[in-house]
Amino acid sequence: MSSEKRTKWIIGILSVLIPVAVAVLLFMPTKVEYEADWIYFLPHLIGMINTATALCLIIALVMVRKKRIEYHRLFMTLAFILGAIFLVVYITYHSTVESTPFGGEGMVRSLYYFFLLSHILLSIGVVPLVLLSFNHALKGRIDKHKKIVKFTFPIWLYVSISGVIVYLMISPYYQF
Repeated sequence: MSSEKRTKWIIGILSVLIPVAVAVLLFMPTKVEYEADWIYFLPHLIGMINTATALCLIIALVMVRKKRIEYHRLFMTLAFILGAIFLVVYITYHSTVESTPFGGEGMVRSLYYFFLLSHILLSIGVVPLVLLSFNHALKGRIDKHKKIVKFTFPIWLYVSISGVIVYLMISPYYQF
């Protein structure tokens, strides 16, 4: 199997495994028993990671438009690393703590669920786009990279920002 074919297989497998793992965690009947107070800080960390990711993406966009490719690469790499950290923190939290129910009512409740559902659905779709975009950039296939990031960037930015919005809306209901 060629290196390129192997890479596409890995991207495909990760694009399925990551959302499946998250779904299993959210819907598993019993959580992992773990007694530690620091676990309740993790939602706040997740909110900070989403904020930092959004800022990295915006700075990376500014840098590429200014033809500062080295800084663009740095901030995109930081956003990618933050995504990986987010995934570990998210899995850690949701494997040990029950999901927090949203307590808002009326229009606020509808708005919350709009952001939550769009965030979840787009986060599933952005995984393969991010992995393909990074693969093209790392392999120096800039033309292919440019074509796919036209879709990847706005979706990834929306997922990051909507993650912050969801966090801000649900945070008053966290139980500590």
